[in-house]
Amino acid sequence: MVLKYTLIWLVIGGALCLMELFVPTAFVELAMGTAALLVAVVSLVVPQLSVQIFLWMVFSLLLIWLVKRLLPKKTHYAIAESTEATTLTEIAPGQPGRVLFEGNSWQARCEGDWTIPANRTAIVVGRKGNTLLVVPEDFTQS
Repeated sequence: MVLKYTLIWLVIGGALCLMELFVPTAFVELAMGTAALLVAVVSLVVPQLSVQIFLWMVFSLLLIWLVKRLLPKKTHYAIAESTEATTLTEIAPGQPGRVLFEGNSWQARCEGDWTIPANRTAIVVGRKGNTLLVVPEDFTQS
């Protein structure tokens, strides 16, 4: 009976590890499969199925927690330190325009009810996709 449980845990562990190749789950299935393989080894010493299932849950949680801590965090594109841009075209409220930002021409949209004339300085306040969100440099005086 002990070898039967060991074989079952080996099959479950192998299946979960292989599933990670076909259904990527950020290594959750891999951690659960590795935990099942560890329980397969433990099942040679501990014959009670309820204890094995409990150990599999504990090992799974610990391995998932460990994997989440070791994986690098996702980085989002951030606007660089320089937040000033120069308008290339007039940007009317709700209408797209073009700005020169960090040496590149970007599509821009004005955040607010202002019209920004061409060749003026604008402040970049955010980004939505490939469109920069800008306000006029003197927007507080308007």
